Amino acid sequence: MILKIDHLGIAVKDMAEAKRAYEALGFTIDFEHDVPTEKVKTAFITVGESHLELLEPTDPSSVIAKFLEKRSGLHHVCVLVDDIEKTMAQMKASGAQLLDETPRIGAGGCKVAFIHPKSAAGVLLELKQA
Repeated sequence: MILKIDHLGIAVKDMAEAKRAYEALGFTIDFEHDVPTEKVKTAFITVGESHLELLEPTDPSSVIAKFLEKRSGLHHVCVLVDDIEKTMAQMKASGAQLLDETPRIGAGGCKVAFIHPKSAAGVLLELKQA
């Protein structure tokens, strides 16, 4: 079951600059993670029950670095689910194109998986199980 929007992922070229910009807007950086498997650094900003996730690439071969070559800004929408494997199976059975066949470990050690933008009206969708 999909529980809520967990976060919106925002690709940034310079984490320090992005953090200053959001702090100037009145937001507070709550916590940061290095995610070596995804080749990114992240910073999370709490907004009510959800978060904004700033993503800076740590390697030019990362997905975020490639995204930033073409555009910047909103990268993905993440929804929190209670059972990621079950949700993935249901989505796949409904015809969704999964980018991950099995969950991987994301920021904060949570299980995550991605759904191709073609299956979500042009938006990269991340599933997250806490």
